[in-house]
Amino acid sequence: MDKHLDKTISLGHGSGGKLTHELIDELFVTHFQNEILKHQTDSALLQVNRENLAFTTDSFVVDPIFFPGGDIGKLAVCGTVNDLAVSGAKPFWLSASFIIEEGFEMDQLEKIVRSMADEAKVAGVQIVTGDTKVVDHGKCDKVFINTAGIGILDRGKTHISTAEHVKTGDKIIVNGPIGEHGVAILAARESLGFELQIDSDCACLNHLIGKMTAGTGKIHFMRDATRGGLATVLCELAGRQNMGIQLDETLIPVREKVRGTCEIFGFDPLYMANEGRVVVVAGSEVADELIRIMHSDPLGKESAIIGEVVSDHPGQVVLQTEVGGRRIIDMLAGEQLPRIC
Repeated sequence: MDKHLDKTISLGHGSGGKLTHELIDELFVTHFQNEILKHQTDSALLQVNRENLAFTTDSFVVDPIFFPGGDIGKLAVCGTVNDLAVSGAKPFWLSASFIIEEGFEMDQLEKIVRSMADEAKVAGVQIVTGDTKVVDHGKCDKVFINTAGIGILDRGKTHISTAEHVKTGDKIIVNGPIGEHGVAILAARESLGFELQIDSDCACLNHLIGKMTAGTGKIHFMRDATRGGLATVLCELAGRQNMGIQLDETLIPVREKVRGTCEIFGFDPLYMANEGRVVVVAGSEVADELIRIMHSDPLGKESAIIGEVVSDHPGQVVLQTEVGGRRIIDMLAGEQLPRIC
């Protein structure tokens, strides 16, 4: 065991932030190392009989399993479809495996399965294989779902997940207000004592992303901002590419209900989880055209340019604040809100 790793697993290891990256780099990548895994992209990029494929897997343990705007089943389909789509691939096939606690209500399980079927239809993908396991009562929190997905990737889009074409002057774009999934889960989990009507942003983004990648060849990077939020995605990008990123706080879309709830609980919207938000890095010469394309789709109608890649402060993300100051944005250090996806 690497001396830098903790002796026991904490919730922070599932945050998508620093502890998650340490666990992946120092344990899993160390022991599973190979040429494909070393890139650590959302989907593994494979070549089979001259066909470029994207392959991804994910597990979902969200608490509660039903929340405003979705449930664990919809989340499982959206999360896997989006991991393929942000890699530049067209998703086609999913697997679905269930770990179910003894005593779980059959009508709730059917509701989850129906939700998965409905979302798969919306995304245009098929659930083609799976597995079911049942564990003793108290040995699982109702139901956990694992999904895997396969998509076909055009040869000209293999650079998107690796970020190898990102350059100074590129614009940073997000397709809508951030933090809504995290706040929706928080509202469903806690007795807040006040009315908070906000739905998760959970959605399959493959159709929106298809329009974007068909409309311009200058998309240099995409990633869905799930665990760890917008901040963690951009910190990871800046660190891996050793480039600076400059954000403008006044341009980052955040709904007032999200901002207000985060202030009450001491959270930062930049780190709140999203399940229907894609972070895009595109050439400055196509950014306005890309925004026009995104605005034409319901899932991109609130898209905004929020910053750019800069030559200053390589490896760091710096936020220009509303009051005129500058703030260094670091990767999430602990667990802001556990069991979020």
